[in-house]
Amino acid sequence: MILQALAEHYEDLVTQGKLSRPGWSGSKISYALYINAAGELKQAVSLKTEEDRGGKKALVPQSMSLPAPVKRSSGIASNFLWDNSSYILGADEKGKPQRSAACFAACKALHYRLLDGVGTPAAQAVLAFFDHWDPSRAREHPALADKLEDILGGVNLVFRYDGAFVQKDPRIQAAWQDAYDAGGDGPELVCLVTGKKGAAEPVHPSIKGVAGAQSSGAALVSFNAPAFCSYGREQNLNAPTSKYASFAYTSALNHLLADREYVQKIGGATVLFWAAGGKQSYQSFLLSSLFGVPTSYSAGDLQKMTRDLCHGNPVEFEEERLDPGTTFYILGLSPNAARLSVRFFLKDSFGAFVKNVQTHQERLEIVRPSFDKFGTLPLWKLLDETVNQNSRDKSPAPGMAGEALRAILTDMCYPATLLNGTVLRIRAEREITPGRAAILKAYYLKNPHPDVPKEVLTVSLNPESTNIPYTLGRLFSVLEAIQSSANPGINATIKDKYFNSASATPSRVFPTLINLAQKHLRRLDRGLSISYNRQLTELTAKLEDAFPDRLSLPQQGAFQLGYYHQTQARYTKKEEKEHV
Repeated sequence: MILQALAEHYEDLVTQGKLSRPGWSGSKISYALYINAAGELKQAVSLKTEEDRGGKKALVPQSMSLPAPVKRSSGIASNFLWDNSSYILGADEKGKPQRSAACFAACKALHYRLLDGVGTPAAQAVLAFFDHWDPSRAREHPALADKLEDILGGVNLVFRYDGAFVQKDPRIQAAWQDAYDAGGDGPELVCLVTGKKGAAEPVHPSIKGVAGAQSSGAALVSFNAPAFCSYGREQNLNAPTSKYASFAYTSALNHLLADREYVQKIGGATVLFWAAGGKQSYQSFLLSSLFGVPTSYSAGDLQKMTRDLCHGNPVEFEEERLDPGTTFYILGLSPNAARLSVRFFLKDSFGAFVKNVQTHQERLEIVRPSFDKFGTLPLWKLLDETVNQNSRDKSPAPGMAGEALRAILTDMCYPATLLNGTVLRIRAEREITPGRAAILKAYYLKNPHPDVPKEVLTVSLNPESTNIPYTLGRLFSVLEAIQSSANPGINATIKDKYFNSASATPSRVFPTLINLAQKHLRRLDRGLSISYNRQLTELTAKLEDAFPDRLSLPQQGAFQLGYYHQTQARYTKKEEKEHV
């Protein structure tokens, strides 16, 4: 199903003119080698363009439609009309001159085999270049002098003759296409992607751009040991795929990975999104709602469009019509040596994905301080709440991140690892941020537990709740407020010393804290003391004059929510008074 979806996306991209037909693919080229009719190298011109990368300007190679690259790992195999300096010039910085000479010889042989009978001036110029070029003197050539280090560093080169790139010559294109189409030498098998019988491709093109994978590319379909093979077949013949299908799915996947604006890294997975029909506006909308990617639309406009999509109504976004019924795909890939592992593959209507994300955001809704800049909690921020921000590695646990994303997109139960990661940070830092409180609330709303009733899973404080752990959390917040009022500017409050033990073993801590609060109350003015005493009386009355010996993990979640709600209610009242 994954390969079929990618092959269909390839056809959409071809229709839009974003990808070439089989035998051609987009390749990153850094320099053009200008040659004359005699094959002499006259100059090397940079094709790099300036782009904005993370707020900084950077020179990046130009993407050009060129003959499809060969599959190579450690062997010698040349590309046609383009390659790195090892093949085109027979020189590099690898310190292996014999191998460089073999690469150049392979490149020369390939071009002679395909161009010898073409006869056009451009083809003859390329052959003349290979006849006269001396790899041993490449470093001395004046056309390469001012950019030698960059060219020999592994960037890709292409030929240019008489004011045009050689690959634009129609007869050269035809020569390549004939050679490519006749290149299938695999056995006749039924293609698993197209369902048609034809020559199966033994080795598929590489996939580049997956975070953590080999820079030279990795395989999505691969069989590298006898244990994975059957019926005497070798390599990818165990999953027979035609030459067209293997080219189509790898081209579509490489195109998706190359557009970094629409690629997200979640934990150890590289996540890709695409819609049937190939419109990028679908990707943009989902990324803005799930990952908080900035758009030109206001929060109110996005919310209205989200509601319309959830109700099955099309909307206009980025000058395109978004149909909630459009099929949408989400693919998560992670590296595994020279191969790629599929972490997850999701297929549903675009409207269903948007509705699941919106439902998730509604579960996360919780009262926030006025200075909090997050109206909604994007996925990256949610995952950050499980990470120690003072550590060197601030990446969330890979397994947890992928499971959380899949749970959100499919409206399934949140993984227990998300809750555990949040609770561990609360215990370690004794700090309940708005994000962590939102995670606790959302987790128990989606993963119900009898010890965390819905009455405590509210957006803001529920003063009517009689849940004992929730009430204990509220009480702890009031006790902390009393201490802070009695000791303005205090560096460490009871939260720093007693929060974890109060939420786990209340009977051992709360009697001490209440006695301490009575001493603090004597230092306050009469009005404030009466107000705090009233709150203490109201909350202790709900506890039935007994503190539990121990609270379970879910009960501790209710405690933490009670503390957060009570604290935010106090700050809200303070802000209201300051604005009167």
